[in-house]
Amino acid sequence: MINNPRVLLSLGLILLFLGFALPLLMVMRVIESTFFLNFVSWGASVSGLFLGFIGVATWTKMRKE
Repeated sequence: MINNPRVLLSLGLILLFLGFALPLLMVMRVIESTFFLNFVSWGASVSGLFLGFIGVATWTKMRKE
């Protein structure tokens, strides 16, 4: 499952969206900004970016073979 590039790309996209939506909701004061929530949104954004890169690299490797 972890070697499937579609799963990695989908998970990366979800995490990137979460990393975008949480700070937006904090700025609009829909949810309260806390240190933990700030750290979670940053972590989701960074991990989504890395998972997306790994998914694209896996996809291109599988297409070349």
